[in-house]
Amino acid sequence: MSVLELKNVNKTFGKGHKKVEALKSTSFTAEKGEVIAIIGPSGSGKSTFLTIVGGLLSPSEGNVIINGSSLTDLSEKKRSKVRLNEIGFVLQASNLIPFLTVEKQFKLLDKVKKNNMTPEELKVLYEDLGIEDLKNKYPSDLSGGEKQRVAIAKALYSNPSLILADEPTASLDSDRAFEVMALLRNETKNKNTTTIVVTHDTRLIGYCDRVFKMNDGELRLES
Repeated sequence: MSVLELKNVNKTFGKGHKKVEALKSTSFTAEKGEVIAIIGPSGSGKSTFLTIVGGLLSPSEGNVIINGSSLTDLSEKKRSKVRLNEIGFVLQASNLIPFLTVEKQFKLLDKVKKNNMTPEELKVLYEDLGIEDLKNKYPSDLSGGEKQRVAIAKALYSNPSLILADEPTASLDSDRAFEVMALLRNETKNKNTTTIVVTHDTRLIGYCDRVFKMNDGELRLES
């Protein structure tokens, strides 16, 4: 069974002559252990695709299935539960809470979700991502690369089936961008999860198993 499946999903905004087809009819699958890139210019539909896959936006037509659960058929409360339990988000801005230390970012997650990593597993994750010395620091004390590594750790901590990364390297220089992508790939393989990276940065595609291009709302396999 695929981790993620889209069946004839599309999304339109507006009506009549103001109608915009942000995502044309799309069918798509993603398997365990895959790192997939969605590339394309700004305004091509990448963000619409990602928000639909993440259950943050409902499609106009079609079905989104995560581990056998159809998001289209669920109430908002149940979709939120799927997002919490099945999906990890890595955002461009790292999405860290500014008034919490790195360690307390994870303790907060323990209050809202069960079945997170054990303390022993978290220790290994800290070491894998090179953030074990950052536990008592606040986000304002971290570099851009350090923030992204912590964000990746937060996404993985909840043992998600699917990681969605939205322009995770946009604010980083080349060395840091490659470092972040290498970490995402390694953790995807080690945890046998699935990662989808939405980016306009073609430097990153070498870290991906499959690459799709989005143009004018249409998704096509590149390699």
